[in-house]
Amino acid sequence: MDRAQANKEIEQLRTEINQYNYEYHVLDSPSVSDSEYDKKIQRLIELESMYPDLLTPDSPSQRVGGEPLDAFRKVQHTIPMLSLGNAFNEEDLRDFDRRVREGLNEEVSYVCELKIDGLAVSLRYEDGLFTQGATRGDGTEGEEITSNLKTIRSIPLRIDLDDAIEVRGEAFMPKKSFLALNEKKDANGEEPFANPRNAAAGSLRQLDSKIAAARNLDIFLYSVGQWEDGTLSSHSERLDYLKTLGFKTNPEWKKCQTIEEVIAYVQGWVENRPNLSYEIDGIVIKVDNLEQQERLGFTAKNPRWAIAYKFPAEEAITKLIDIELSVGRTGVVTPTAILEPVKVAGTTVQRASLHNEDLIREKDIRIGDTVVIKKAGDIIPEVVRVVKDKRSEEQQLFHMPKKCPACDSELVRLEEEVALRCINPSCPAQLIEGLIHFVSRNAMNIDGLGEKVVIQLFEEKLVHDIADLYKLEKEDLLELERMGEKSVTNLLEAIEASKQNSLERLLFGLGIRFVGAKAARTLAEHFLSIEQLVSANFEELIEINEIGDKMADSIARYFDEPQAKALIQELQQLGLNMEYKGLRKTDQPEDSVFKDKTIVLTGKLEIFAREEAKQQIEALGGKITGSVSKKTDLLIAGADAGSKLSKAEQLGVEIWDEEQLRQALDN
Repeated sequence: MDRAQANKEIEQLRTEINQYNYEYHVLDSPSVSDSEYDKKIQRLIELESMYPDLLTPDSPSQRVGGEPLDAFRKVQHTIPMLSLGNAFNEEDLRDFDRRVREGLNEEVSYVCELKIDGLAVSLRYEDGLFTQGATRGDGTEGEEITSNLKTIRSIPLRIDLDDAIEVRGEAFMPKKSFLALNEKKDANGEEPFANPRNAAAGSLRQLDSKIAAARNLDIFLYSVGQWEDGTLSSHSERLDYLKTLGFKTNPEWKKCQTIEEVIAYVQGWVENRPNLSYEIDGIVIKVDNLEQQERLGFTAKNPRWAIAYKFPAEEAITKLIDIELSVGRTGVVTPTAILEPVKVAGTTVQRASLHNEDLIREKDIRIGDTVVIKKAGDIIPEVVRVVKDKRSEEQQLFHMPKKCPACDSELVRLEEEVALRCINPSCPAQLIEGLIHFVSRNAMNIDGLGEKVVIQLFEEKLVHDIADLYKLEKEDLLELERMGEKSVTNLLEAIEASKQNSLERLLFGLGIRFVGAKAARTLAEHFLSIEQLVSANFEELIEINEIGDKMADSIARYFDEPQAKALIQELQQLGLNMEYKGLRKTDQPEDSVFKDKTIVLTGKLEIFAREEAKQQIEALGGKITGSVSKKTDLLIAGADAGSKLSKAEQLGVEIWDEEQLRQALDN
């Protein structure tokens, strides 16, 4: 394909993809499948990699996220992004209407809009091209987050307007995305976000835009900042015009002629807000006529022509029947309030988070108390306070147990943590997640042992802990549903092969708190054998480069547990390798072809597992990165290599196939 043909196909792909984005993310009416969309995006990226000079800033390919930034640049807002005054009840709204009418001494109409609970941002377009996005900041100065905002697919990268224009809106995280993100954080043992607003703000303030791209954010545009056009005379006309330009505006806005209509609109959304797919925390009321807005002007902090009605925190009173304990994947024991069912924010609540023992003590919560609950961010129920006037002598003080409710092991409180934690590796409440982690790609990498198979084995009582994986019998597996002769044979062969893994894979697979794949490699390389590591004390661990206080303490505590020592001994008896097989940094040959080189792996590797190739190259002094640039020294291309191979060819980067890699590693 020559350049002219590529340019023609690129233009066609961009037009189609932009239309698909608009249909899906703005109109909520997709016309193609996800797979068809993905194929076109990949084809576009491939062509732009072949002809980098054809890449433009408004290409849909630029939404996937770029290289991480070192810091955000400060941005001065030409027209300040002022905050609004607040109204909390009907009387406040009537006072606002009275002040507006007295200031104008003429008829006035209002526009009511849902107040989206997210992060206020501004978008600047020049000659139709999206050139800059910024946070509100303190109203006069924000931070440039253009690369992060480009990942929001409802933001057009180009509009049909020759003038320079700045538009403003609220970036937010839909409820569905928020719940999925917190489920993922919980599975990884990370602290969940408290509400969608914090999640959206945290996503847009990531220096790595790929993180923002993965968070599925959205936006509603609601006003114009700097714009020279004077043909539109009202805020409602501007909302309609923003929509014609391709911006996503909230469809629920309404023009009201009287304050009575405004109050009715507010009351309607107090009842209907739980039915929305995104969070709102109030209603914004604005004078519609722009000339009237200008005459009313501003106070030192707020416009006189607009106000924000803030929804009261929806709370409910119920009885706390009991406090239930659950053990998470990382062993944290979490208390949960069991409640008499009560309706809050449109849903029936029967359970609420109590977080930890310190919070229970701080709020003096007792079993049998009458309590006030609310939904944090209107999603996560929590106990706000106790109604102590209703307390009698029947209520019972709650004490966290000293032993794990699932396995009866001693609970510990690690330094600087408020949570109690079970560190018994055989705790049944942690076993399934622990098993899934143990067999995962970066740990023991046992092919065929996916999440569903692990759960099936556990439920059929064929495995109880990770050692049981190495005791599985063919006859037992053949009796399971969806387990045929070939799949069972392949599974048992994969389990047997994993016994030969180098020590670092086993260490990571054990799931020791704070010990990731990199730390596991550091420990294995330093101690060389599991025996040496188990016998190491805190002082010896802390001396190792990259092993901090928390990690050293966690490792020492883990191997002090009798259950952990017994597990290691059993795995050793089952034939698992307990030694480091890789090269030590001190053993790196000076003439290594990989030494001090920046290397990219791409395509499907058939001789090596990708992680194995990465580890061997790094052991020989190479540095693996994920993208091709002028700094790349070597690209190793497996089967079906795509855009990275094309870009390497364009830049003149040295390219190897997998056989050349094998020969270099053998030498």
